[in-house]
Amino acid sequence: MKNICVFCGSSMGFDKRYEEAAARLGEVLADNGCTLYYGGGSVGLMNVIANKMLERGCEVVGVMPDFLLAHEIGHPTITKMIPTKTMAERKDILMRESDAFIAMPGGFGTLDEFSEVVVADQLRLMEKPIALYNTLGYYDDLVKWIDRGVRDGFVRGDHNKNIIVTDDPKELFERMRDYNPVKIEKWIHDIKDERDNR
Repeated sequence: MKNICVFCGSSMGFDKRYEEAAARLGEVLADNGCTLYYGGGSVGLMNVIANKMLERGCEVVGVMPDFLLAHEIGHPTITKMIPTKTMAERKDILMRESDAFIAMPGGFGTLDEFSEVVVADQLRLMEKPIALYNTLGYYDDLVKWIDRGVRDGFVRGDHNKNIIVTDDPKELFERMRDYNPVKIEKWIHDIKDERDNR
């Protein structure tokens, strides 16, 4: 597990502890010899984690659409910047090149990226660790929503079990490193059965 993709906010958040958590995650990834793949920005939490890993001598690869690069928010000193034409192309590259995915606190973009990798896992387009770095309980309500989806029959319990949730960066990395995906057998067959038996 070498290339770690981190989805996170282009804002800092109002609580200083978000910035501190981003720095701690960067330290853990650096201590384990990881390469960071991220959105390429020089703003917000994404800037914090990129700078922390650069300080530790790690490679940092940004992937950013041309229209955002034109606004000069791309990080100027990362190891490599990969420009793309679209947001979709950006996500494709991040998903292809990364060995694991972490969602830090962020906004709609972070939620979109997290959702896309979860769906790819669900459809078995990939089998890579996916984690929510649940700083200050930021993702508690999302976890509750997923649990509600399981209870009400809209989310498969096995899909839910494949998502790692913790606020401890060391535990997060260890659980990703030791990740053994729950094998989802015949779930499409199961939903057909549900349809046919109604």
